[in-house]
Amino acid sequence: MNKARIGLLAVLAVVVGLYITLDLGQYLTLAYAQSQLDTLREYSRDNFALSAGLFFAAYVSVTALSIPGAAIMTLLGGAIFGLGWGLLLVSFASSLGATLAFLASRLLLRDYVQNKFGSSLKTVNAGIERDGAFYLFTLRMIPVFPFFLINLVMGLTPLKTLTFFWVSQTGMLLGTAVYVNAGAELGQLSSLSGLLSGSLILSFVLLALLPWAGKLLIGVIKTRRLTKMYQRPKRFDANLVVIGAGSGGLVASIIAAGAKAKVILIEKHKMGGDCLNTGCVPSKTLISSAKVAETIRQADAFGIRNASGSVDFAAVMERVQGVIKTIEPHDSVERFTGLGVECVQGEAFIRSPWEVEVDGRVIATRAIIVATGARPFIPDTPGLSAINYLHSDNVWEIRELPRRLLVLGGGPIGCELAQSFARLGSTVTMLDRADRLMAREDIEATTLIEATFRQQGITLLLGHQMQQFGSDAEGDYLLSKGADGREQQIRFDKVLVALGRKANVEGFGLEGLNMPLTPQGSILVNDALQTVYPSIFACGDVAGPYQFTHMASFQAWYATLNALAGGLKTFRASYRVVPRATFTDPEVARVGINEQEAREQDIKYELTHFKLDRLDRALAEGHAYGFIKILTVPGSDKILGVTMVGPQAGELIGSFVFAMTHNLGLKKIGGTTHIYPTMLEANRFAANAWRNARVPKHLLPWAEKFFRWRL
Repeated sequence: MNKARIGLLAVLAVVVGLYITLDLGQYLTLAYAQSQLDTLREYSRDNFALSAGLFFAAYVSVTALSIPGAAIMTLLGGAIFGLGWGLLLVSFASSLGATLAFLASRLLLRDYVQNKFGSSLKTVNAGIERDGAFYLFTLRMIPVFPFFLINLVMGLTPLKTLTFFWVSQTGMLLGTAVYVNAGAELGQLSSLSGLLSGSLILSFVLLALLPWAGKLLIGVIKTRRLTKMYQRPKRFDANLVVIGAGSGGLVASIIAAGAKAKVILIEKHKMGGDCLNTGCVPSKTLISSAKVAETIRQADAFGIRNASGSVDFAAVMERVQGVIKTIEPHDSVERFTGLGVECVQGEAFIRSPWEVEVDGRVIATRAIIVATGARPFIPDTPGLSAINYLHSDNVWEIRELPRRLLVLGGGPIGCELAQSFARLGSTVTMLDRADRLMAREDIEATTLIEATFRQQGITLLLGHQMQQFGSDAEGDYLLSKGADGREQQIRFDKVLVALGRKANVEGFGLEGLNMPLTPQGSILVNDALQTVYPSIFACGDVAGPYQFTHMASFQAWYATLNALAGGLKTFRASYRVVPRATFTDPEVARVGINEQEAREQDIKYELTHFKLDRLDRALAEGHAYGFIKILTVPGSDKILGVTMVGPQAGELIGSFVFAMTHNLGLKKIGGTTHIYPTMLEANRFAANAWRNARVPKHLLPWAEKFFRWRL
């Protein structure tokens, strides 16, 4: 605890002690104020400036210390100084005192509350940052809410101090005026209950709602301004048109058809989108073939002598296509037509918020969901366009294994493909401008992956900037500049660009609608997945912020329900628990925050670390490497985040995802029976490592004595 907190606590302790010991509350009662009224008025007439200053200081003190009696002080202000001066003194004194109470609460308790309940308060914090002034004004306008409690609670939120002051000053003004004005009749008052009638409270409530009504009206005006140039159809051909048959679009179509809505799904290329054709399915199929090649290579370690095998790369890539074809029927036109979805092949164009054109056919629809996905980001590096480069979409077309492969990008896609090609026989070099692979993941995790890659013969050029691509008699090359400023020439036969993905927002009508985009280039949506046009929604990679297949499906659920509800009810998506995995070997999986993010966000945490080399099943399978790191709220088993590195981490992380989703702590995982011997036991052992670290060791000697006595 810092000196400021200790000092403030000491002051509060002294004040509370004096208040109780000297029974100061007796001076802040209606009876006492009435008994001293004539004396106070006379003193004020003779010493106006001094009495006004003393009153102001006393009022600030009472409010800042949250001492009961502010209402009496307000009445006294009107009784002694009249409506004009009384309102001026009370108004500013109450706002200043409230702000001091707000700051005291922030200093003493905010860090503790945010650290302990931070993950649960994300939505509240976001709401305060967005509409905090509106919330505070509403509470200030309605005298039913205890003002001292508002001061203390708001101090725990991210609301800015200046905003708190001016909103309090404005919001309390009318209520203060009523009390100050009533002070003129202080001598005749028998209680405070009669000051606010039901009709007066109702008036305050209506005034408090005015800013919200104004905000709603502004929203309606903005919407009408956007849509006034378009004519809304009198009749509709569909309840919903979905553009894009990837993960998000397919899920949206199924949900809408399941609700018996008329839904039309438009796809210009292949059903299944990136995940089936160029993303998740082909990459994981390639990874499995590469893993078999690596297992054969390590056969001696398992007691298998003279095992051998050669990689037929063309056959590997044909297997990839075979798996795609096996899964294709799950996402086929025939299946979705059977489910009640009208599937249309062609390029969609959004003509208006209610009209979509495809190959000359204009479809009038009540709502539109944009699920157009993303594509590989290609940098504007000199010379790259002249090179026959690969990316995550076209790499599946090659049938000859590159002898020397240069991978640009150290993110999940780059890491998965780099390791797979290295295991299949390519000499792989990875280049990234970041100083480590998978820079968003836990540093300990990426350190282990980097060591594994180097051990497997992958050259890592981290902290390197691409300068220029070129070709000569010896082939293609890249000039790069390292962190030390030195240039390096990197020779390659093929280059794979894996520098992230760019949302598909061009070419189908968004430009004509002036659709707002985020700084990252995705469609700007609210937590209902709704764009600035109430009838147009977006989900998946085109909406962001997470470019994961499972998050596209997650968003599609909310986008579809809101599109079909038509504003009658709003379903809001929460990103409180977002799991992710990179399928390298070992796999890296994560949910919640990691240590790096906790430090950046100044979130206090306790760390539990469990190494997988202590797990029997991992030892039996020769995979005894990796770890589980769990961040918990200090003094609690509530999970803030988990990073897992090891075999099947993408599967094992599910226990923690479930726990975080349903607000379960580590005690629940530790108290669950797991089959022995399995990799899943690691989760229970990690949870129990948290529990074991909190055994009261100072009691163990007494326990030992007790059990000896029992003998």
